[in-house]
Amino acid sequence: MKIYRSIFTILLLLGYLMLNAQEVKSEKSSFHINNLPKIQVKEIPDTDPPSMEFISPKILPGARFQSNLPELDLIGKVTDVSGISFVSVNSEIRSVTETGIFTSRLNLDPGENLFRVVAMDQKENLTEQYILIEYTPPVVTLAERIARDAIYYGLIIGIDKYSDGEIQDLDNPVKDAEKLYRTLTQNYNFSEEHVTFIKNATREDIIRSLDKLGDVITPKDNLLIFYAGHGWWDTKANNGFWLPSDADRYVKTNWFRNSTLVNYLKEIDSKHTLLITDACFGGSIFKTRSAFGSREKAYEKLYELPSRKAMTSGNFTEVPDRSSFTKFLIQRLNENEETYLSSEQLFSSFRLAVINNSDAIPMYGEIDKVGDEGGDFIFLKK
Repeated sequence: MKIYRSIFTILLLLGYLMLNAQEVKSEKSSFHINNLPKIQVKEIPDTDPPSMEFISPKILPGARFQSNLPELDLIGKVTDVSGISFVSVNSEIRSVTETGIFTSRLNLDPGENLFRVVAMDQKENLTEQYILIEYTPPVVTLAERIARDAIYYGLIIGIDKYSDGEIQDLDNPVKDAEKLYRTLTQNYNFSEEHVTFIKNATREDIIRSLDKLGDVITPKDNLLIFYAGHGWWDTKANNGFWLPSDADRYVKTNWFRNSTLVNYLKEIDSKHTLLITDACFGGSIFKTRSAFGSREKAYEKLYELPSRKAMTSGNFTEVPDRSSFTKFLIQRLNENEETYLSSEQLFSSFRLAVINNSDAIPMYGEIDKVGDEGGDFIFLKK
């Protein structure tokens, strides 16, 4: 009975060992059971394309994205279990980080812009998405365009002290020039660094300043020249003069001729030049004796065409020391609340006030033969 029980136990042990294919050891011997069938693992191919998302800007598939910028930095992310082979944006390969991040700078044209983004994994599975970006350029106003493209230069000259005792000193030109300087730099688009203010200028001071302006001013820039001081009209020579502080009454060497100024205005290649003189200047600088008309053009058109304009406190008459011309000029500039103010509008706003409060008749018009094409100098309010 014990023998049968031992045999049965051995058979159970052998069956267990065959099922588990383990090495069997005993005190006397050892043997291997290798009769278990081999198990084959079937590999499942990767047929899934990479996943793709756009992080910045957050663009959803099929949605239209609006932009008011001409360039846009696209940041996206791609992931796949097999790894990423490449990413392209409109057929241009983009680099991909280990975490699947890619970037691309998109240049946009006004209107709709379509971009095709493709990603391929290491198993050559492709995914693609189309993104539609509509670029609407912001509306640029004339003021913004002028501030962006142009510089307003100024040359302000006030002379009330003369070295020649034969030439009478004045009381107000320097004060008037200072007031105009403050008005332009505080209220209008004139920065202090681009406005030259000369008190009691000599002829050399004026020449040097005009030479410097000729070197720096571009065809996009605007120039305002203001002169307050003594002026003289030579009937025989048919020419006008400014009298600098070093002028000699009997010798014209240091007088500043009208014709010299005209030559400088030809050389200074500005977009617009406006000359304002509070002196007996002489009418020969004007192409026309007055410039009043009914033209109604948009400021954009006025600014587009080059101009060379002048306004003076008088024609051939003597100008009083206490000038109504400069007083009302500055007053109207300070009172103005409009963004744009043309020189013709400015002059029209105070012309009658000058006539009613003085014996002078102020003049406005085109400067003769220096390149005026019908435009106008536009004061741009800050």
